[in-house]
Amino acid sequence: MMTFLKTILIVLLVYYAIKFLFKLAKPYLIRYISKKAGQQFEQFFGNAANANTPPQKKGEITIETMPNQNRKQGKKVGEYVEYEEVE
Repeated sequence: MMTFLKTILIVLLVYYAIKFLFKLAKPYLIRYISKKAGQQFEQFFGNAANANTPPQKKGEITIETMPNQNRKQGKKVGEYVEYEEVE
């Protein structure tokens, strides 16, 4: 009977020790994971942004604007229907 209680006590101590250590290590793990994700994001999208723009000469200025889209303001949605109340 005593060995059973000793085994349960050891299991509980190991459980709470692991739980405590994970609480201590959680900020470092989150920081490491977010840093790695940021590096992968930068590697994937950082090179794509520079690949589309042609190299410019020193002192050259370019202005990139989106073309104006003409929107129809007088668009007709539907016809008006007048309803009468029926008693």
